[in-house]
This record gives sequence, structure tokens and C-alpha cells, in this order.
Amino acid sequence: MSDLKFGTEEPTAEEKTAIDELLSEIGPAEIKLDERFVVGGRTRVKDRRRLLLPALHELQNASGWISPGGLNYACKVLGIPPAEAYGVATFYHLFSHESPEAKDLIHVCDDVACRLVGAETLIKDLKDSGYKVKPSPCLGQCERAPSVLIQRTNKKDLTAVAESNNSLTAVNVEQVLTSETVTPQMTVPQKGSEALSLLSRVGVVDPESIEGYIKLNGYDALKKALTIGPDKVIEEVTTSKLSGRGGAAFPTGVKWRAVADQVGRPRHLVCNADESEPGTFKDRTIMEGDPFAVIEAMTIAGFSIGAEQGWLYLRGEYPVAAERLENAITEARKKGFLGENIAGTEFNFDIHLYKGAGAYICGEETALFNSIEGFRGEPRNKPPFPTTHGLFGEPTAINNVETLVNVLSILTLGGEKYAMQGTGNSTGTRLFCLSGRVVNPGVYEHPFGITLREVIEAAGGVTNSKKIKAILLGGAAGSFVTSNYLDLPMTLEDTREAGVSLGSGVVMVFDESDDLPDTVRRIAQFFRDESCGQCVPCRVGTVRQEEVLARFTRNTPFDTDEELLEDLSTVMKDASICGLGHTASGAVLSAINLGLLERTL
Repeated sequence: MSDLKFGTEEPTAEEKTAIDELLSEIGPAEIKLDERFVVGGRTRVKDRRRLLLPALHELQNASGWISPGGLNYACKVLGIPPAEAYGVATFYHLFSHESPEAKDLIHVCDDVACRLVGAETLIKDLKDSGYKVKPSPCLGQCERAPSVLIQRTNKKDLTAVAESNNSLTAVNVEQVLTSETVTPQMTVPQKGSEALSLLSRVGVVDPESIEGYIKLNGYDALKKALTIGPDKVIEEVTTSKLSGRGGAAFPTGVKWRAVADQVGRPRHLVCNADESEPGTFKDRTIMEGDPFAVIEAMTIAGFSIGAEQGWLYLRGEYPVAAERLENAITEARKKGFLGENIAGTEFNFDIHLYKGAGAYICGEETALFNSIEGFRGEPRNKPPFPTTHGLFGEPTAINNVETLVNVLSILTLGGEKYAMQGTGNSTGTRLFCLSGRVVNPGVYEHPFGITLREVIEAAGGVTNSKKIKAILLGGAAGSFVTSNYLDLPMTLEDTREAGVSLGSGVVMVFDESDDLPDTVRRIAQFFRDESCGQCVPCRVGTVRQEEVLARFTRNTPFDTDEELLEDLSTVMKDASICGLGHTASGAVLSAINLGLLERTL
């Protein structure tokens, strides 16, 4: 039961049509305006509320902003208090709340990798050419830096990419604006290598053809899963020692078993495809180049844990991935690999694709649940954990794209054989995102145990044979290391012992000419902007941290501030609700401790 107070603003015809088409299957809510109450059963309210984020996307696309009239109409149809919906709409970076001056809004990434190669100059050139430009946090296109996302009104969003190895210019962006069929070429530097597993089809198979996918062993793993049964699948995954390919590296088999053992239904399978960690683009590469693999892996996971519903939460800055995943879901349904009685069995499973709208915090699993449910993407306290109280308060298994796609190899090889790859508890292969000052940036697949030096050499080494000044491992939430770490084996055990983290597989290289103080300040600014603000330690700590770095870049004394940074770090780690606050100071302090910031007094 909710108190509904609607405004008098009316939607445009385009906005009304967009909302009506989205909600055509469920019809309008029964609202008693004289009593200002909407009453409905739990399931009905839940199903309506989860449509808020898609409705906001429809309004943004229809008019170029979330207008008061459009929001008012969506709230009436969904039965949601406008004040709550406004709180959700203003949470996300990609939603505008002012009437647009132009139909196209150009987001230019000015984050760590892109500012190394002229992002600030590109922003100035585009503004000088009369375009509406918005500096953006990482767009997940670091190997194509500088990167641009073009958000358009009543049309599909576009990604602007420079041709070949040339840097993106204002002229390139203008060419993309005049062409509505531009799609970046999808490939990987290791294309054609027989050693590839996760990337074996990327750049080789047509990502929009399910027939092409099937010819290259597609859906063989699902057929095997359906034959051996859910318990055996979980047993194979457990035997493989597959760890989550994110920061926590939690054992996947343990997570799946915990959900499968829960009594009752429903259970949920969630694919976390909201990779927003600066420097990370591995999941995007798989989704754009091999989308059917993601859908097949999700289906196997759903079968294993006893879920009939899968939720794929994709970051809103990935228009190409969104289009290809939507096509893959549609084609899989046509072929009988999604929906009811999959592959002639009694197993039913389907997938909802949800698009985020620009919020790094929604990569945290419980914030992601809140986002799908139609609330602000703020993390929840744990316990309870998602395995018992996840999406909609029900048992949920959540994994990222790379983790899930590994399951295909596990079922093909068998858990024991898969575990023979890598070292110790770091089994299988790992995707590394190479960017910055390397000759051939991109996603690389290597077995666990390869050294950092070998990872960089596989990408062609450092550009212009310059000396390495620093390497950012794990992304903005990771740590800086120096060339002293080049012989460090890339395993969970070795990096943990060295006090660093593999995180999301980021390896961003900086040479002797790069401005590290500027880079570190940008990382601090990123966490300041991306903190959801729910808890005081993170909300205040990230602001104070960025202020210290801002003073330092203006050549003010730093000695006392260094102690302040350490105190802030301790408080954020100890008292923040989620991992954003826990890791917000990691890269900053590592840069200071390694002497990467020259203290100019």
C-alpha cells in the first residue's frame, strides 16, 4: 500500500506510446485517486515495480530526458509514488532531467585509460564543433581509447570507434552520427590460436547466427547438462575449482549448491554483466563476439540450481552487446533452447534482459538486485546472503559473464581435466584486459600462472619501448605495482600473498611520460562520483580522499594529508556497507606507498 500524489504534468504522445507499448501485457494499475492508494497482491506489485527501470529507459529514448509528464504517466500506470520514481531516475548517469538542447548527447570517456590518449582534447574539439558533450566515467572500451557513446533520441545508441589504430577524432564522431549502421569490428589479438577457450569463437563466428554457433560446438554443453542432471553439473563445477572471475573469487560450485539446496521455489539465476570497473572490457568482448555462449551458460546454471528464470543485467553503455544479446535470446527461443520444454525435456527456463543506466555501484550484487526490483541501486547489508535472500528476497545465484562462460569448458572437458589447467586453486584460464601503453591493447586469454611480464609481452610490450613507470592491476579498485612485480605469477594465491589483487583482470600500463598524480586523482574522483551515498564512511570518505589529491595536484604540502588518507582508508574499509568503500583507497595508497607520486612542496 503506497501513498500516491501525482502532479498535473501530462506526457507527450511519444512518451505515452512508449510506456503503453512496454506495459501492454500487464495493463494499467487500479488506482483510487480519491483515496490516494493503490492496492494489489504481492506478486502484482513486484511485477509492476520491476518495470520501472525499463520504463525510464523508454522515456529517455522517446524524448531525450525524463520529463515530469512522462514520469507522472509511468507512475500512474505502474502504481509507484512519483517521489520514489524520481529518486530512482536521478540515481543513474545516463538519465537526463532537463529538456535536451539537441537530440544527440555525446558521452566522451575521460577516465584513466582514455585521458592518456587525448580524451580531454576530443571533448574540447567536439564542444567547439557545437555538439552537446558530457564527460563520462569509463565506457568499457579501453582498448579503443578514447571512447565515445552517442545517446540518441528515438533511435538506437551508438558507439564511436576510430578506424584501425588511429585515435578517435571529432571528424570520426561526426561520421558516426551521420551513419546509423556503424558497428565496431569485433576481434581479439589472439584470434585463431588453438589455445583459446573462452575466446575461441570471438571474431571467428557470426555473433548473430545461432547456426554458426552450433557448428562450433554451441549447445553441446547444455545437451550434456540435460543428460547428466543438475546434481552432476554442480559436482563437475565444484571439482573444477572454478572461482568467480571478479574481486571476491568465491567458489562457483559452493554458491550453486547453496542455492540448489534451498527448499521451495522460485529461485533465480542472475548474470552480472554490469562491468563498470575502469579498465575492464572482457565481458563486453564476450557478449559482443559470442553472445550465444552467455545465453547457453546461463541456461545451464539455471538448470543446475533449479531456477526457471534468468536475469541478465547489462550495463547501459553497451548498445552493441544489448542488440546482440537480445537477438541471441530470440534465436534461442526459436530453436527450443529457451522457454518451455527446452531441447525436448521438462526443463523450463527463460531470460529477461535488463539494461542498467550508468551506475558503477550496480555491479555490487545486492545493489543490482535493488536496481532490477525498481529501487535505487543501493547495496543491502549482508547477511542474509543472496543464496537465501537474493532477488525479490528469494534464493539467487549471481555470477559474472566470464565465470558463467567457463562452465561450457568444464562440461566439455570434465571437472578434473579443467582443474589441471592453471595452478593450485587458480584453475582454468583467465581473461586479462590490456590497455594503456601497450602495443596491442585488447582482451587476452591465458592460463593462471603466467607472469605479469609475459602478459604484457603477449600484448607487444610497452609502446615505443619506453620504461614502465607503473601498472594498475585489477582496475580502479585494485592496486598500482611497479616493474619490480613483473615476475609475479598471475594467480589468486600469488597476488594475494603480494598484497595485490587480480580483480577484474585489468592490466593498465603507464610509461615514464605519464602524469601519475593526475591519474590517481581521477581514480579518487571516480569513487567520489560513484559512491551511492547510502553510508557515511563511503559518502564522506571518498569526497575527502579526492580533496586531498586535488590539493596535491596543486602542489600544496602533502605530509599531514598522507596521514589523513590512511585514516580515511581505515574507516572506509572497516565501516562501509559494500566493496566500493572497502576498495576506494586501494589504488591511491598503493601509489603513495610505492613512491609513484612525486611530492612537490
